[in-house]
Amino acid sequence: MPSLTLLGQSLVSGVLVGGLYGLLALGLSLGWGLLRLVNLGHFGLAILGAYLTWWLGTVHHLEPWFSVLAIVPGFFALGVALHWVFWRFRVTELASMLITFGLAVVIESVIQWIWTADFRRFETSYGSDSFQIGSLYVPVLDFVMCASAILFAFLTWGWLRWTYVGKALRACAEDPAMATAFGIDHKKLAFLLSGVCAAYAGIAGVYVALIFTLSPSQIWAWLGVIFAVVIIGRLGNPVGALIAGFVIGMSEALTMVAVNPAWAPLVSFSVLIGLLVWKPRWL
Repeated sequence: MPSLTLLGQSLVSGVLVGGLYGLLALGLSLGWGLLRLVNLGHFGLAILGAYLTWWLGTVHHLEPWFSVLAIVPGFFALGVALHWVFWRFRVTELASMLITFGLAVVIESVIQWIWTADFRRFETSYGSDSFQIGSLYVPVLDFVMCASAILFAFLTWGWLRWTYVGKALRACAEDPAMATAFGIDHKKLAFLLSGVCAAYAGIAGVYVALIFTLSPSQIWAWLGVIFAVVIIGRLGNPVGALIAGFVIGMSEALTMVAVNPAWAPLVSFSVLIGLLVWKPRWL
């Protein structure tokens, strides 16, 4: 059996990775749940944001916190443009999955063409900093990323629950025709939400660049686990996606230390299948 310290350190790592899962799932969950569009290109945008952060930092020596000021508005515009395509050609839920899968492939090819398929690492002076809680070590960047995921999840939840725009978006998701009859402009709200989802992908990409080694094929590395997180957390539920990310992250970490690291990729789908068989009311 592993020691208590090793188990505790694994749980800390699992929580931090779970925060990344929740952050990556946030935009996908909102778009799928409230717009009924499955955007697989979301993962491509996240990795593109990571490469742009690395490029701006290594070539132009721009701090990642400043690169966010360029990436977030740019990705918001990309999200709006992508939704215009969906709206213009009346793309259905299934068709959106196929189209955005092709978009993800295109983004991967563009990244390889511009920056090659070589591994890239954004080296910073604070990249290896950590602080200690008892006998456990917490990487600073991972902690900031996890705190950001919690912040964005609860801010988005509050936005959807208490603001007029959020209530209108939920009404449109429930019954678009009835919402339109009450004067809600579903089209403008859909463009806004699509831009926000893409902006979240860009924010996640900044943290991916700071914490992980980059490669174009990384687009597909988290596809399965993030899908599981979105479904377990319920579509359109930002806090649910965050909690599901924590559950999957900790389950994977404990599996790696207590059983076998090779079993970790099976955890997300095992949890998903178990919940689908159990069919709890909240799923």
